[in-house]
Amino acid sequence: MALNLAHQIGTLAGTQVVAEVPTGEQPSSAPANVSSVWKVPLASLRCNAPRDTVSPPMLTPPLTPRSAANRSGMMSPTLRADLSAACQAYGTLSPLETADESSSAAAVAWKEGGRKEEKRGVPVYVMMPLDSVTYGNTVNRKKAMNASLQALKSAGVEGIMIDVWWGLVEREAPGVYNWGGYAELLEMAKKHGLKVQAVMSFHHCGGNVGDSCTIPLPKWVTEEMDKDPDLAYTDQWGRRNYEYVSLGCDTLPALKGRTPVQCYADFMRAFRDNFRHLLGDTIVEIQVGMGPAGELRYPSYPEGDGTWKFPGIGAFQCYDKYMLSSLKAAAEAAGKPEWGSTGPTDAGHYNNWPEDTPFFKKEGGGWNSPYGEFFLSWYSQMLLEHGERILSSATSVFDGQGVKISVKVAGIHWHYGTRSHAPELTAGYYNTRYRDGYLPIAQMLARHGAVFNFTCIEMRDHEQPQDALCAPEKLVKQVALATTAAQVPLAGENALPRYDEYAHEQILQASSLDVEGSPVDREMCAFTYLRMNPSLFHPENWRRFVAFVKKMNEGKGARRCWEEVEREAEQFVHVTQPFIQEAAVALTQ
Repeated sequence: MALNLAHQIGTLAGTQVVAEVPTGEQPSSAPANVSSVWKVPLASLRCNAPRDTVSPPMLTPPLTPRSAANRSGMMSPTLRADLSAACQAYGTLSPLETADESSSAAAVAWKEGGRKEEKRGVPVYVMMPLDSVTYGNTVNRKKAMNASLQALKSAGVEGIMIDVWWGLVEREAPGVYNWGGYAELLEMAKKHGLKVQAVMSFHHCGGNVGDSCTIPLPKWVTEEMDKDPDLAYTDQWGRRNYEYVSLGCDTLPALKGRTPVQCYADFMRAFRDNFRHLLGDTIVEIQVGMGPAGELRYPSYPEGDGTWKFPGIGAFQCYDKYMLSSLKAAAEAAGKPEWGSTGPTDAGHYNNWPEDTPFFKKEGGGWNSPYGEFFLSWYSQMLLEHGERILSSATSVFDGQGVKISVKVAGIHWHYGTRSHAPELTAGYYNTRYRDGYLPIAQMLARHGAVFNFTCIEMRDHEQPQDALCAPEKLVKQVALATTAAQVPLAGENALPRYDEYAHEQILQASSLDVEGSPVDREMCAFTYLRMNPSLFHPENWRRFVAFVKKMNEGKGARRCWEEVEREAEQFVHVTQPFIQEAAVALTQ
């Protein structure tokens, strides 16, 4: 016998919840009248201009991360069985669809390489919790997960993003893969008609913003790193970082006879072979992890143990023997062997600000000297070559499988208003007032037909600490122009959980790519929302989210205003409100 919503929420919250049913009253089995919900006369609606007067919330500092690692939280509730007919109808007709059948043309079909056959609208995906699969290789909180996926589908969500953890699947021994929980989770997504963005997560989970659990690298990998600590990223003070294997040893057979890149390729190949029947249909995207938090960057701002705090400039990560060996060779090739013994020694500490350091200060800083240009070119080029190696493997493995390949780039927006852009430089993005650091990344992705996935899409400049010269909006515009120039599809994510309309409106604006120099008909190819958790299903948050998804699906060419879309969303929420409220209560007990 199927559990009712209260039991499902109890499973989710880890507590038993007793559903109260009035004595003698039987649960309704009558199907919901979908047409009565959505065929609402709209002629009398008064549409005002888009609301720009919403007071912006003041946020605590905030990062870029997701971690592939920025996916936290538990799962959430959904609709009771007596709404199953409505959900089925929404799934078939596109939830929130009006009587105007022409809007069904907004459905998005993906071609290999991530380009849309239909330009209208931005499909929305939702990140799943980090711990969706357990250490026992099963789906975590299965009934709650199933109910949540049904709710997301009913709201018009295109699909979900799932972290496929290296540390879970190949945990025990090299070449031994356990796909148990992922097979079940992917079949669950298929059953609900949801597409999947599968993230090949080759990093350690835990320690980044939003990380709610700990999933280390495979045991046999950390054993090798213990034997040879130089396999870990290292700063100038000798601090080792186990978030991700140092790119300095990408081509060395340091992991039980295989190179790290070979390990990643073998993992992706095993994933392809095991889930070939879902590729191109259910699994439509492979996001390839390339560093900490799954992002193409160095672990320059490690927050887990308090080493770094926002808005510190971070620190260069090039002091393991393999990176130093490469630096030495590059300096000799440049005819400057004296530059090859170490990285900058005057670049301050993790929590300094640019003007605190000789290397990053605006006037006479080492970053703008011949030595600085040499070092930063080498440091950023090493990151680009790392991306090239892994992308070459990924495109070879998934060639002809009908999926697009994507890469996540961090939205490092603090101190963006300075000349040196110190936090971006320590992370490996050679972006300064005088140099575009994102165009080379976009060009590298273009060579492999990959999608440029970028974070901090929800942020506005004035929400951030002004003394740190944060500029997320300007950064997003720069990335939009770089991807336009390189002719690379751009996708987005929010860096921090946001449920307010003010953030939704910023995402809508940013995803429309209305940037001078960008084609007028260009939009983001997809947006991934962080994240599925109990807060998302709070009645007010759910109402806003449903309207947000509808507006994203319609695209920037839609003429309907927020009030009209929200009226439709309210009709949907009205039907589900008792059950969403029940979920909210259960989750607080």
